[in-house]
Amino acid sequence: MTKSRRGIASLIIASLIWGTSFPAMKISVSGVGEFTYTWMRATFAIIMLLPYIFVKRREIDRGIMKAGFLSGLTYAMGIWLQGWGTKFTTASNSAFITGLYMVFVHLYVALMIKRYSPKLSLSLILAISGLYMLARPDLKFNVGDFLVLLSALFWAANILIIDRYSDKNPVILTFFEMIPSVLFILPDISTTGLPSLNLNQLMVLMYLGFACSNGATIFQIYGQRFIEPASASVIYLLEPVFAAIFSFALLGEIMKIHEIVGASLILLAMLVASTEKMIVKS
Repeated sequence: MTKSRRGIASLIIASLIWGTSFPAMKISVSGVGEFTYTWMRATFAIIMLLPYIFVKRREIDRGIMKAGFLSGLTYAMGIWLQGWGTKFTTASNSAFITGLYMVFVHLYVALMIKRYSPKLSLSLILAISGLYMLARPDLKFNVGDFLVLLSALFWAANILIIDRYSDKNPVILTFFEMIPSVLFILPDISTTGLPSLNLNQLMVLMYLGFACSNGATIFQIYGQRFIEPASASVIYLLEPVFAAIFSFALLGEIMKIHEIVGASLILLAMLVASTEKMIVKS
């Protein structure tokens, strides 16, 4: 399999796994506070990686620890701000504004790296149009929208940091990326004390930690080893498409015509981005 196919396949799998998080959260953890959600999900992720880290402990050095903590800070802030902001805005607004991380990545690539092309511009327009049709946000811009927009900046930074350190061991890097999120236990227990969760909530948080934090991040790091960040950001917008599909399969939520059109535009954007000559890293 070529580098581009390996990279694209890995990023699609990451997006698919992330897509399962939306119906999972809606089923069992919608009542969990954003602090609790952030640190408990990360804690389960770390616990599940400990055996591998013990076996590979000799491969751990300052470089991979630094990479993990840097990407982990953006990951933790992204999750926290998105969760906090969504309390004050609609789910559709949150979904659309979060997806704007792609615009920030493309701006960075165009202005700082100066590796941009008409195809990437077209993929950006198609993807944002598709996301808008999929989410149909009511953009009157309030404090919640602003917080989610800040989270989009951190998601964009996360993609760019992963791009820089994607040559590292994906599992070890993922382990250290989860650590900063655990620090959210401090404001959680200082304000509300230790959380009391039911078995369903704990099981879903375990799934989110194992699959959506560990599994998806490992595929993200590996995929970005081969794919340029601007193209990767387009592929990641498959996440809300997969979320809609899983919501239909698990919750019986029917996709409306505008959602089908939006999903189709995002798929088209991915196809356009995947034909870009600069998609694969040199």
